[in-house]
Amino acid sequence: MTGRPRETVALAGASPRAFGIAQPSTRQLVIAATVLVALVIPFVLKSFFVFQLTLVMVYGLAILGLNLLTGFNGQFSLGHSAFYGIGAYTAAILMEQLAVAYYWTLPCAGAVCFIVGFLFGLPALRLQGLYLALATFALATAMPKILKFQPVEPLTGGAQGIVILKPDPPPGVPLDADQWLYFFTLAVLLIMFAGAANLVKSRTGRAIMAIRDHPIAAATMGINTALYKTLTFGVSAFYTGVAGALGAIAIQFVAPDSFTFLLSVSLLVGLVVGGVGSIPGSLFGGVFVLFVPNIAERVSTGLAGAIYGVILLLVIYVMPSGGVGFVRFAAARLKLRGKPR
Repeated sequence: MTGRPRETVALAGASPRAFGIAQPSTRQLVIAATVLVALVIPFVLKSFFVFQLTLVMVYGLAILGLNLLTGFNGQFSLGHSAFYGIGAYTAAILMEQLAVAYYWTLPCAGAVCFIVGFLFGLPALRLQGLYLALATFALATAMPKILKFQPVEPLTGGAQGIVILKPDPPPGVPLDADQWLYFFTLAVLLIMFAGAANLVKSRTGRAIMAIRDHPIAAATMGINTALYKTLTFGVSAFYTGVAGALGAIAIQFVAPDSFTFLLSVSLLVGLVVGGVGSIPGSLFGGVFVLFVPNIAERVSTGLAGAIYGVILLLVIYVMPSGGVGFVRFAAARLKLRGKPR
């Protein structure tokens, strides 16, 4: 009896990598499963919950913008509510007064916020730490007053704000308005999250993180710290501005009092809860920012703030490195337990 040829045995025992077939990583499988679940959700849940999930993605995108600045570049900001409001008002003005299609308002809002963020980043180059935080705090505090300023009332609507219409799905698409806006927001989210991931992995991203870790060493290696800081400020504002435009389209209303300093604090809380320096954690932060205040309000209307504070303290105690850090820690522990001793 003759055995199989050695070549056959070798081929049978070879891994797919030997033939140039790349095996998907666990991260890629998790992302694919998450996207698949996200595509099914609008068909099994009610319209109001679909609307809430749309806002989760909007807040996640805004937190990602803050994360690029604070988590990856080390610049602390308390003024991203201003960029969110600029993006929202840009979309509302273009849609209501100039009849621009809603999808064109996103790049316009992003471009306006990029310019504002880049210009604001120039004088902020001389500021660091608490001083930069105070400067951005001033921006967040001044923005609602600027939007109510009488000379710009014909453009911004003053204290009454601007009401816009929710876009209808394209002709022939069997979706209602909430489902279509959900899928539209999901597409924008995936594109911009992929762009942020590629940016972080690129040479520019390594330079940005080098400035965060040690600015003097980064400058010694030839990195133009001033340029990268201002560009990061602009890109961060771009992401937050696009999120603001999506939020305005989803809520169908913008007003100055919707973009106060409290919104900046909420975005910062979402950043910390989701995980500083984590791109997927931004989406987890969006879930916290939207749902936890509502949960606290349902438990007790009079003590909603206290309950929210207690929940926040518990989350920080249980997950000091954020939601994504907790998931990674739990996965590592399960992997260790699964190994034979």
